[in-house]
Amino acid sequence: MVRDNTELGRYELEVPGGTGFVTYRRTPGVVTLVHTEVPENIGRKGVGTELVKGALDDLRARGEKVIPRCKFVAAFIAKHPEYQDLVAPQS
Repeated sequence: MVRDNTELGRYELEVPGGTGFVTYRRTPGVVTLVHTEVPENIGRKGVGTELVKGALDDLRARGEKVIPRCKFVAAFIAKHPEYQDLVAPQS
């Protein structure tokens, strides 16, 4: 289960073999997703996808918008149009 670790400023997903995370910076109403990291020994098993999906679902439930600075997050949103409404307008 993906959880928001506000103390470390990241969403986390603990799985056997390690913890994946997405770091963020939060401002009122907008969260910038900065970096996604999955330990090498658990990579390529869908952990990153599950992690980003969980983070985006949580942000949607909170009514927040997203700035996807992380390439992995941006690619996920591009492949999943149901999340594109979460992207904050860029000026």
